[in-house]
Amino acid sequence: MAPRTTFTAHFRQSVTPNALRSYLAEFISTFIFVLAAAGSAMSSRKIMPDARSDPSSLVVVAIANAFGLTAAVYISGSISGGHVNPAVTFGKVVGCHLPIPTALFYWISQILGSVMACLLLKIVTVNQNVVPHAISEEMTGFGASILEGVLTFGLVYTVYAARDPRHGQLGSIGPLVIGLITGANVLAAGPFSGGSMNPAYSFGAAAVGGSFKNQAVYWIGPLLGATVAGLLYDNVVYPPHELDPPRCGQEGTRV
Repeated sequence: MAPRTTFTAHFRQSVTPNALRSYLAEFISTFIFVLAAAGSAMSSRKIMPDARSDPSSLVVVAIANAFGLTAAVYISGSISGGHVNPAVTFGKVVGCHLPIPTALFYWISQILGSVMACLLLKIVTVNQNVVPHAISEEMTGFGASILEGVLTFGLVYTVYAARDPRHGQLGSIGPLVIGLITGANVLAAGPFSGGSMNPAYSFGAAAVGGSFKNQAVYWIGPLLGATVAGLLYDNVVYPPHELDPPRCGQEGTRV
């Protein structure tokens, strides 16, 4: 009966007014990030028809990802923890920082925010194509999954380090560092796998763009990478001390 009781308690915690505000914050922040990231990809293709072979388009998209995520994490950090990404949420669950029912609501909010952002872009640009993530012809799905997993490992590990209260208050530096690692990863892997690191972003672009090809790459890889990052950071690199509070259900926010 204990596991059932625990799940029930976590579910009740996940429908409190504070939790509902967290879901709204995740929706808004994911909407803002995807609007900037997907919009930059569409803009680069509009301005540069041969954007795939133009290095400047990659730089534009990487900068938009970095700036957009920095802002998104900053505005929602004190409310929901500033996940903006199902992989980050999954990594927090693995590290026992967030209960499963709350994480599921986070996922729903993030996916809805992404779909709405992509849908808005498609409508206001008069049905211009939303650019879904895609892997290059030279890569296999397995290789792209590994690459996305490694990129997401770096992102989630950075999130753990930047938002760890044991390091003190990082203020606006934390969101900036998270944005910078995202922009760097897009520069490193954009031409190969798209440099998504965010299943919600990939799902929204695919749903509105009308192509779910290789969609599993952008879920399996990032979730595995987030799992390794959460386990490694919390159990090897920076294990908890005896005086640290219990983790499960403790996100360090108002959830």
